Amino acid sequence: MIEEGQTPGADGGGGAEESSDKQPRKKKGSFWKELPILLGVAILVAVLVRSFVIQTYYIPSGSMETTLELNDRVLVNKLVYDFSEPERGDIVVFTAPESWRSNFDEDEFIKRVIAVGGDHVVCCDDDGRITVNGHPLEEGDYLYADPLTGERDAPSPDAFDVVVPDGRVWVMGDHREASGDSRERYVRTGGDVVSSTVDADDVIGKAFVLFWPFDNATWFSAPETFEGVPEPS
Repeated sequence: MIEEGQTPGADGGGGAEESSDKQPRKKKGSFWKELPILLGVAILVAVLVRSFVIQTYYIPSGSMETTLELNDRVLVNKLVYDFSEPERGDIVVFTAPESWRSNFDEDEFIKRVIAVGGDHVVCCDDDGRITVNGHPLEEGDYLYADPLTGERDAPSPDAFDVVVPDGRVWVMGDHREASGDSRERYVRTGGDVVSSTVDADDVIGKAFVLFWPFDNATWFSAPETFEGVPEPS
């Protein structure tokens, strides 16, 4: 704004025009020079997150139906068991023992933890239920249901009576009749408890959300029936 009686540009002080000339100019192309660094940092962060925090997994078989269907995608928390132990009812990804694998390229399995170290797990009581430390599991909410008849799998097609060794977990698929799991290994090995269980250190992480397909997206939590399981005596 020019005041009355003042000649434009004649204020003698140079004004804003002079001060703006003295301000340093930004170098052209600095964004493009920084872009590779930004991309490198982003890639590094993504690799670290995938390696140590969260990873996506796809479901390659029907062993966890109908909780998880073939080709579903889940997110797995890989950090949680650095600060805690696997718990009953958790859906976990683990490195399978070599004797469990029919294909050595498929070394990571996903199953549900039924019992942990020290637990006494038995199949079955008079009502056909698996018991853990004497507590019967009501598994009707997650066991496989035939899409045509609605009939659910039995909790186990085979009997077993096992005390899970310390530091190991007893895992089973939700589709009990189509799952290579602790029950199947127990029968196949003639009752070898160590070969039938998974080292807790081999558990990679806990599946906490089904995110694909989007219309089936859901959060996972341990079924309520596991809340009533007492600690081993």
